[in-house]
Amino acid sequence: MEIYSNNRQGWSIFLYFCMYWAICESFRYSVPEERKSGSLVANVLKDLKLDVKELVNRRARLVSEGTKQYFQLDPHSGDVLLKDRIDREALCGQKDPCVLLSEIVLENPVQVHRIEVEIEDVNDNSPQFSKKEFLLEMPEQTPLNTRFPLEIAKDADKGENAVQNYSISPNNHFSVDVQNRRDGSKYAELILQKQLDREEKAQCSLILSAVDGGSPRKTGTAKIVIDVLDANDNAPQFHQSVYKVKLMENCLPNIVVTTVNATDRDLGPFGDITFSFSQLPDNVARSFKLNKHTGELTVAGIIDYEENTNYEISIRATDGGGLSAYCKVIVEVEDRNDNAPEVTLTSLTSPLPEDSPIDTLVALFRITDRDSGDNGRTGCAIGKNLPFMLKTSENNYYQLVTQQSLDREKASEYNITITATDRGSPRLTSTRIINVQISDVNDNSPVFEKSRYEMQIRENNIPGLLLGLVHANDLDTDQNAKVTYSLLPGKVSDQPVSSYVSINSETGNLYAIRSLDYEQIKDFQVTVRAVDSGSSPLSSEVMVRVVVMDENDNAPFILYPLQNGTSPSNDLVPRGAEAGYLVTKVVAVDRDSGQNSWLSYELLKATEPGLFSVGAQNGEVKTMRAINKRDSLKQKLIIGVRDNGSPPQSTSATLSILLVDGFSDPYMKIVDIPKEEVVQEEDRNLTMYLVICLAVISFIFLVSVLVFIAIKIQKRRKFIETSTLNFPVGPNFPENCGDVDAGTLSRAYNYEVCLAGGSLNSEFRFLRPLFPVFSVEPPHKKEESRISSSQEVSSHAAEGQLMNQVRIQSTSYC
Repeated sequence: MEIYSNNRQGWSIFLYFCMYWAICESFRYSVPEERKSGSLVANVLKDLKLDVKELVNRRARLVSEGTKQYFQLDPHSGDVLLKDRIDREALCGQKDPCVLLSEIVLENPVQVHRIEVEIEDVNDNSPQFSKKEFLLEMPEQTPLNTRFPLEIAKDADKGENAVQNYSISPNNHFSVDVQNRRDGSKYAELILQKQLDREEKAQCSLILSAVDGGSPRKTGTAKIVIDVLDANDNAPQFHQSVYKVKLMENCLPNIVVTTVNATDRDLGPFGDITFSFSQLPDNVARSFKLNKHTGELTVAGIIDYEENTNYEISIRATDGGGLSAYCKVIVEVEDRNDNAPEVTLTSLTSPLPEDSPIDTLVALFRITDRDSGDNGRTGCAIGKNLPFMLKTSENNYYQLVTQQSLDREKASEYNITITATDRGSPRLTSTRIINVQISDVNDNSPVFEKSRYEMQIRENNIPGLLLGLVHANDLDTDQNAKVTYSLLPGKVSDQPVSSYVSINSETGNLYAIRSLDYEQIKDFQVTVRAVDSGSSPLSSEVMVRVVVMDENDNAPFILYPLQNGTSPSNDLVPRGAEAGYLVTKVVAVDRDSGQNSWLSYELLKATEPGLFSVGAQNGEVKTMRAINKRDSLKQKLIIGVRDNGSPPQSTSATLSILLVDGFSDPYMKIVDIPKEEVVQEEDRNLTMYLVICLAVISFIFLVSVLVFIAIKIQKRRKFIETSTLNFPVGPNFPENCGDVDAGTLSRAYNYEVCLAGGSLNSEFRFLRPLFPVFSVEPPHKKEESRISSSQEVSSHAAEGQLMNQVRIQSTSYC
């Protein structure tokens, strides 16, 4: 089972790497340093499997990972060219290989191809020693084959162009052995081949040569001076040959990294030990310092994991007699989350049309973090309540796309905050704000300020008079918001509406074209259309009601008596008429409306000024006194009729009245009772009757309600008892049932008696039942139901007789 699990895990890892390679395909090229600007690096068409046309259509771009762009892509040929001359040593230092990372970004669809360009080294630097002369002290009793590491020669070139060999000038005592460091660099160790003798030779001078492997080869030299010391039998001894420590980056200066310890068994000056660096690289010299007396290694500069992940430090312990011992301190730098993610924007589409479909690419950007591990893993997010969303792509690329429809009228621009966060502890965050402008499309119709307009104009207006203004707003901008107005075809009194009203297409002002007459047209409606100027014009319509206001331009017209110039009619008045006798009534009308049609009457001229009077409001002509024998037989009255307009208009009517004898009128009899007393007596009696009727009706209504409720409760009880004993329960239960009480009416009726003293006859109304009364009876009482029905018919007949009697009585009463 364990073997099966291991095989399965191995296949999973293999498939993962295969998928990763398919998604993140990369191309590798190389170019020597110091090439001229514009030199060809490579042609990517074959590797991309694209032609030049597709390369241009997909908006191919070459993006460098760093801040400086060293290459440029010619989309018309697919050539990657040098933008500037490249110095590998200045760019990468001792880092090998020196690789510049770039990416070719393709759109539609988005693809990212990684390009790795290795900068090949050329032999343009000679090896150099830190000093021209080195001094070594060796006791004369130094054992044979003792090795003395020599100062390393530095060559800015790498690979074969770096230092490949060391040699010394010919001599009798020493030889050179070349060793390799962990980083691949080489250094020389001086080996004692023949015993030294101070008495023979107290000092030796050698020439150390460092040779690189370039073509042509270059050489650097330094002089080594060896002082032969007096005998020192014991060399210092380190407690450990290798010290391994871990150090957190960005630690404070003067923090102790470690302390190296060495002892010497000699006494006196030969037992005094001093510590120093051996083979000191520049990065170690900048970052650390060593106490020569205590061997304490402390931080002197900035420790940056992104520059150096580890340090290999060689320390030498030398006693007073010149004997030395060597050890190594390997410092592993631990990464700290000290670099915030960086957001690099590759492309941005702004302004963005508001009718862009969902999933439209708005921006393409990449997030990088110089830290490693979880500190270098990043996540990305944007603000909430935005019509955009993020899609992940290859190599930490993100696509900002639309996720819902845009509306410029709600938001004309968006400031999108991109927040990148790593997974370190504590987490570091960086933000970048991109501004996306939304361009307008014609998607809003003009909207009138009112749903319906009403305008007023007085009749007899001047043609061209301004009626009012209609105005529509369009939420779009520029041409899409420019509104023009027009009238829709229509009819007003069988004539085109354009013959009555016109509109200013730009301002929306409505004008009356002709003079209007209220008596012909009191109001009419026109439809106004507002159209914008977009590429696909949108419109809306509104109804405008024009109300014509009346002017007092019509005089009153006499309907009675006729004033048409024919033979006038004479009104007859008996000579026995008393004061207040109604002679006739003048009837007039006015075609105007409102207060312009309110008419008032007055007596302008009369044969006998004190004999007749005219009602100011109703035009009734009555006698003011009793007629006597001295009054003229023919009376002529001129009655004026005036309206209430401003200014008022009036007309007059002429009445001819003949006073005759023997003329009888049943209405001439006047009751001797004073009118005021009769009115007061009738008011008192009417009030008393109303109060009594109201009290009786209220009492009857209350008793009826109580009786009705009691009957309902009693019938419900009987129904429950009967249904429990005799009736089945189910959907076949009969809906219409008769009344169990024989001999009573099964319906309730409402009778209304109208008896009015001032009318010639009164009415007795027989109405349908207000509330249907349902009663339940057992099936075996069908015969009794029939009897009840016949009684009901007879009761209806009795009610009909009662109605006739009441009608007869009411008639006799009136």
